[in-house]
Formats: sequence, structure tokens, C-alpha cells
Amino acid sequence: MIIDLTMELREGIITFPVHWHPTVEISQLGRFEVEGRETRKVTLGTHTGTHVDAPRHFVPGGMTVENVPLDSCYGPARVLDFSDLADFSEISVELLKERLGDAHPPRLVFRYGWDNRLDSLEYYSHHPYLSEAACHYLVERGVVLVGFDAPMPDNPKNGRGCELDSPNHNILLGNGVIILEYLINLSQIPKQDFILSALPLKIKNGDGAPVRAVAILNED
Repeated sequence: MIIDLTMELREGIITFPVHWHPTVEISQLGRFEVEGRETRKVTLGTHTGTHVDAPRHFVPGGMTVENVPLDSCYGPARVLDFSDLADFSEISVELLKERLGDAHPPRLVFRYGWDNRLDSLEYYSHHPYLSEAACHYLVERGVVLVGFDAPMPDNPKNGRGCELDSPNHNILLGNGVIILEYLINLSQIPKQDFILSALPLKIKNGDGAPVRAVAILNED
């Protein structure tokens, strides 16, 4: 069984409310009644919708998305359920250890139940987040990809212009850990490990790229 984890790209979806994240624009160019075929022009950012962050997103001279190892974005994964947390909760190392256990695959996906808020600006301002120590712990455990049904791993107060700007992005990407954001439908994945496929568009010098993320489940 395959579960689609990718949000639908359409005009009017809410995107991160800053000028460096463009809104989605889709315009039809080819028409059956004129050109005899349909084509469309799509305008979107490298971090629009379900996408991966490459290290270059925050690391000067960091790896760009066309060079991200594809085996980081494909392989065994596990959902960690934190949907019981209150808005704006921090995930400490202790809480992470409790729900992660000793053995785990190298790709971890954090479920907050946040895809229910995709059409609200609270999606960007109230989500749970990892502590910096938890990010360091994930690096130490050899994790190669972290995914979220939220817009980012950071405390939403730690954005550009703050004294502490996006430390979790810097910790994870600075250590080569790929970040997968804007996932949906994580509640549909049973409590078992699965195969995650989240292969990014091959954009030259890209700091990130949209993906079609899916969970592939063993039906035995």
C-alpha cells in the first residue's frame, strides 16, 4: 500500500508569510480549443508545499539539492507521534528518547497533527518544535533525514531578525541531515516502520526542492 504524504499545490494555499517565499501561481497556456492540448505555467518557490531543505538553504557553500544523496530521501523510516502535545510545545531530549527507543531507522518523521491547520496562519506560528539539544541528539544517532507535518523544525519565534535565527535548521543542515517539511496524512501510517520516498526535483544549485512524498507499507 502507498500513502500520499504530499500536500496539493494550488493557487490560494497559504505559504510562509515572507517575501522570499512566493505564493503559488498556476496559469493555463495550452488550450484544447485553440492549441489542441493543455499546458500550464507554474510559479512556486523552492520551499513551497511538501519539500526538502538542502544544506545550502542555511549553510553558505553547503550541499545543493541536486547533490543530496538520494538514499537519504529513500528508505526505511518511522513516524514519531507527538500529536498529543499542546501548541508551541518543545520536544526535549528526554521526551525524544522516550518515544524513539534504542533502535530506529535513519529517517524519522515527526507527527504533530499539524496538517489540519494548513489553511491557517497558526500553521506557521503555533507548532511544536525540537529543542536544540534534541537536534544534536538526532545527529549523534546517525539520522539522515527528519520530516515534519509542520513548516519547520525550529521554534517559530526563532526566525530571521531574531537574536537566535533558526538554530535547528543550522544544526541539522550543518551536519548533512536533510529536512522534509509540509507533510500530510501521517495519521494514516500504521504503527510500523515503512519505506519513505521523498525524492526532490533536480534543481541546479538548489537550496531545496518540492517532492512527491509517499509512504510505502509492507502488506504482508
